[in-house]
Amino acid sequence: MPDVANRPLGYVGRFAPSPSGPLHDGSLAAAMASYLDARAHAGKWLLRIEDIDVPRTVAGADRVIMDQLQALGMHWDSPPTWQSRRLDRYQAVFDRLLQQGQAYGCACTRRQLGAGAYPGTCSRGLAPGQRPRAWRVRVPQGVVHFDDRWLGPQCQDVAAQVGDFIIRRADGLWAYQFVVVIDDGDQGVTDVVRGADLLDSTARQQVLAGLLGQRAPRVMHVPLVLDESGHKLSKQNHAAPLDSRNALAALEKAWMHLGFEPLPPIADVAGFWAQALPRWAVRFNI
Repeated sequence: MPDVANRPLGYVGRFAPSPSGPLHDGSLAAAMASYLDARAHAGKWLLRIEDIDVPRTVAGADRVIMDQLQALGMHWDSPPTWQSRRLDRYQAVFDRLLQQGQAYGCACTRRQLGAGAYPGTCSRGLAPGQRPRAWRVRVPQGVVHFDDRWLGPQCQDVAAQVGDFIIRRADGLWAYQFVVVIDDGDQGVTDVVRGADLLDSTARQQVLAGLLGQRAPRVMHVPLVLDESGHKLSKQNHAAPLDSRNALAALEKAWMHLGFEPLPPIADVAGFWAQALPRWAVRFNI
């Protein structure tokens, strides 16, 4: 586990796409916000490929995403990381949680549990003959409070509203909530800027960060791009991939989605960033 006291000073942000397909308008809005915030703070911007969910990973999509980002003028400051190359690290943290009694095996199925918070059915041990299907982390009592830089003060009683949540799935894969906290801690991430669909994950991630002795990053959750039916634009909903040949138009569209006024006439991608950066800094008092 990284030493929190020796954590790098300054702003460290990241963009962490899942390689389930190319970037689209929705993912660009999140990428743009995270990139502008890092640059406005004169900080580092990291690229992490979140390919831990193997069934959703599309071969070659990571390279497509990197090519798209480069064409859009978004350049990361350190070599990219892939979650699929960090399995030993996740296993080591998991083993420590087990040894400390902070994680336990769960034999419950989704059908048995239904909706609502996990009631702690297996928290005191499994019945004779049962075998764990998934593994959960023990959530301490208390309300988690945090300030979202876009949405304002937030709070959630994770123990009451979610319960002990899964960190290793029934299919043997690591849960997103688990690995993202380890990655952010190891990379010294100070600020997370992402889509509003992940707002509900924040309190769980802060609980887990506390259990691992990490300082939780500041967060900003930006508005989602919706399709004509009002659903989140996503690769699963067959969102059209960005056309990197028309990068400037894509950037201007994402900029407008984030609630900014149109920029003056711009000749190229570099001109877009030169105009957008000071406006972002003014809006968020950076």
